[in-house]
Amino acid sequence: MASAVASTLSSHASGSSATLRATNDPAWVRWTLTTIALLFLTFFLALPLAAVFAEALRRGFGAYFSAFADHDAIASIRLTLLTALISVPANLVFGVAAAWVIAKFQFRGKSLLTTLIDLPFAVSPVISGLIYVLVFGLQGWWGAWLIEHDLKIIFAVPGIILATTFVTFPFVARELIPLMQSQGSDEEYAAISLGASGWQTFWHVTVPNIKWGLLYGVILCNARAMGEFGAVSVVSGHIRGETNTMPLHVEILYNEYNFVGAFAVASLLAVLAIVTLVLKALVEWRHAQTRRSS
Repeated sequence: MASAVASTLSSHASGSSATLRATNDPAWVRWTLTTIALLFLTFFLALPLAAVFAEALRRGFGAYFSAFADHDAIASIRLTLLTALISVPANLVFGVAAAWVIAKFQFRGKSLLTTLIDLPFAVSPVISGLIYVLVFGLQGWWGAWLIEHDLKIIFAVPGIILATTFVTFPFVARELIPLMQSQGSDEEYAAISLGASGWQTFWHVTVPNIKWGLLYGVILCNARAMGEFGAVSVVSGHIRGETNTMPLHVEILYNEYNFVGAFAVASLLAVLAIVTLVLKALVEWRHAQTRRSS
């Protein structure tokens, strides 16, 4: 018995010493890895962002702000915000519903549904746009019916919203599925057993448990919706002042050698991206604080 205890203690000691050896790396290793990470961030993130703002302000603030006074620029900003305003809530509803079904129920085809949710991650955005052209275009499956009823989806705002929604719909669901699976259903069952209705259980038990993952998914979904280029480019038709979002407007200005205008609009997209990262960091920090306090 004593020998067994001694061997167990020695194994624990060797295991803890191995852990110390694995975590207490030499100083030169830590500094090398830190330097590589900082250099990577500098050359691939900080310098490109600085170049965008420097080029946008190359002719002064007057030329910078005049780029946003253009009718086409205002229309592109409005369309980008409208697209995000519709696609993000739609993905919010879908993400919560899909995560609820996958995490709480067992059914045939569950793995297939999970795979289909990841489809926009695997398929090129350009192919996603072509799918909608195939379905809703003039020569598409529903093209004749849409023409007959005077409905326009491709080369119009509805097509842009559909393409953006398709590209962005995994973000909320993918944040919530592992979270809800790890939490289980014990709290929901307890609430129902105490007399709570389904809606009461959802709003007072489920939503508070997933709120941080939900916010995180919405932030990422919104960032992708405002910055999407490939799928939107295919279905938009590049009609000035009507179907050009901000990324498409940047492309047009750049191709016309209006570099100040192009980089000015691009800088606005960069600001939105930075705001998104700040919000993401705040959500992560707040979530960590909540976990520590609990």
